[in-house]
Amino acid sequence: MNQFYKNLALWLVIGIVLIALFNIFNQPLAPQSEVVFSDFMDQVEQGQVTEVMIRGDSINGKYRDGQAFQTTAPPKDPNLIKSLREKSVRIVVVPPEQTSWYMSILISWFPMILLLGIWIFFMRQMQAGGGKAMSFGKSRARLLNDTKNKTTFKDVAGVDEAKEELHEIIEFLKEPQKFSKLGGKIPKGVLLVGPPGTGKTLLARAIAGEANVPFFSISGSDFVEMFVGVGASRVRDLFEQGKKNSPCLIFIDEIDAVGRHRGAGLGGGHDEREQTLNQLLVEMDGFENNEGVILIAATNRPDVLDPALLRPGRFDRQVTVGRPDVKGREGILKVHTSTVPLTDEVELKIIARGTPGFTGADLANLVNEAALLAARNDKKAVDMVDFEEAKDKVLMGVERRSMVISEKEKKTTAYHEAGHALVASLLPGTDPIHKVTIIPRGRALGVTMQLPLDEQHTYPKNYLYNSLAILMGGRCAEEICLGEMTTGAGNDIERATEMARKMVCEWGMSEKMGPLTYGSKEEQVFLGKDFSSQKNFSDQTAKLIDQEVKTLVMGGYDRATELLQKNRDILENLAQALLERESLNAAEVKNIIAGKNDIDPDPSGGEPQEIKPDVPAEKLQTKTDPKDPKEGLLGGGGMPDPTPA
Repeated sequence: MNQFYKNLALWLVIGIVLIALFNIFNQPLAPQSEVVFSDFMDQVEQGQVTEVMIRGDSINGKYRDGQAFQTTAPPKDPNLIKSLREKSVRIVVVPPEQTSWYMSILISWFPMILLLGIWIFFMRQMQAGGGKAMSFGKSRARLLNDTKNKTTFKDVAGVDEAKEELHEIIEFLKEPQKFSKLGGKIPKGVLLVGPPGTGKTLLARAIAGEANVPFFSISGSDFVEMFVGVGASRVRDLFEQGKKNSPCLIFIDEIDAVGRHRGAGLGGGHDEREQTLNQLLVEMDGFENNEGVILIAATNRPDVLDPALLRPGRFDRQVTVGRPDVKGREGILKVHTSTVPLTDEVELKIIARGTPGFTGADLANLVNEAALLAARNDKKAVDMVDFEEAKDKVLMGVERRSMVISEKEKKTTAYHEAGHALVASLLPGTDPIHKVTIIPRGRALGVTMQLPLDEQHTYPKNYLYNSLAILMGGRCAEEICLGEMTTGAGNDIERATEMARKMVCEWGMSEKMGPLTYGSKEEQVFLGKDFSSQKNFSDQTAKLIDQEVKTLVMGGYDRATELLQKNRDILENLAQALLERESLNAAEVKNIIAGKNDIDPDPSGGEPQEIKPDVPAEKLQTKTDPKDPKEGLLGGGGMPDPTPA
């Protein structure tokens, strides 16, 4: 109420100032030489007036010395004209102006109307949301009430567990007595955690569509401005709006923009981000009760969030939104292809099996690229060929057929990729070959692509040993068949060295070094990345680590060399086939290894196939962090660094 009276007093002062300005501007201007009528008649009698102009009861005239004057005559004075004629005064009569009453009012009130319009505009600006005058501390949250393009849980697939958790919150808002009669309390906050593109924001939009309560949406970066204290003020205003509309949902996207660890910033204890976080902590669980206001937040960096933000009572639940499995990917493809015309030969199950590691955003991009390719080729529906080309484009980059490559360089690339493909095909327990190409894609002159048969969550030791040999296969093939080394294996060597170092220092897969972790990471939470690694071992141990890393990489190199030398004929056949066809799919590679000359390409690409003739496929699991689909790409003959080491 005190704030209301303050605002009322402010507007009263503004109104008084406007009225004063109106009175100043509305005062008539006094004439320069106004004379009394009797004095005017005396001047006429003395012959000092030479001419007059009569307009109604107003008279303007000139004296003999040229000076102008003005006076007002009595209405209908019969002696006026007679006196002027006797003194030979030149008389000009002008009819009075015909001004309508509304024009008179408009002209006289125009300054007041103008000032009133400016006042109304200024008042609206002050009462408006973010980005307007005097509203730095106002929350920029948007209230979603769109019923036309409403997103529901039917539009979300591949995250069934997350949907169950969030569906319970919606039920609580609709029927609170169902839970409260058993002593249950509504959760205060839900944190959606997962890699980028897995559908965290889409889930929030689905909640907004399902819940019949007000839904406020805001980004974490909207709290932070260049002005000190603005973020905390916006947090207060956001929760005030939530209390007025209780029960309601508030969604903060990318909360790590304001929720990072306190004390890790570059601005000290009075950092603006920390003040915003402090206010958020108080609003979520402080002295005041925010009953009925549920906060939903999304982030892909939960490791940098402040522990006080993650404790029960603030974010009571952490819902993991991970990469979808085969069934989830099929459901996501069904959602995204619901508005895309497909041919009868399109099988979403095959596409789902051939896209392991894809997120919801990746699959949406895949469907969109396939539709664009079909439209470019003037097709009426999207077929499997379009999906296969779109998958290659998403995973390996756009084909660069216009790039000029010499025959020697093309031959080197063919042997390099043939080495990768042959080693991957002969070793047991590796991911099947999906496609081998020497057409430049992205920054690589050639690509060998592997796709796993099953979902993978952990890597066994033998799988990593085989991966080292596959990475070295390109360099070994160049040395065996061409007798030279090129810079095309630079990326392969870099990845092999990094993998071997992790096997020794992080995963404890070295018999000599034992199951120990060497080196502790120092995370710069404010910057969000690991910029340094603390050395917590002796120089002698560092030498042993380097020796073990070299042993692992050279072990893979020796295995690849042995395999390629024993199968030199198959290597030559693969390289020649690549030079002739430029691209080989899984079936073609399998036929070449089996010694078949009739290569019948499968235009649709199909699902990943196990192409090892003698060794059965081994069911493997991968590491805890799901595998990025692009990690299965082995670039050959890539464009070297201008200054290679």
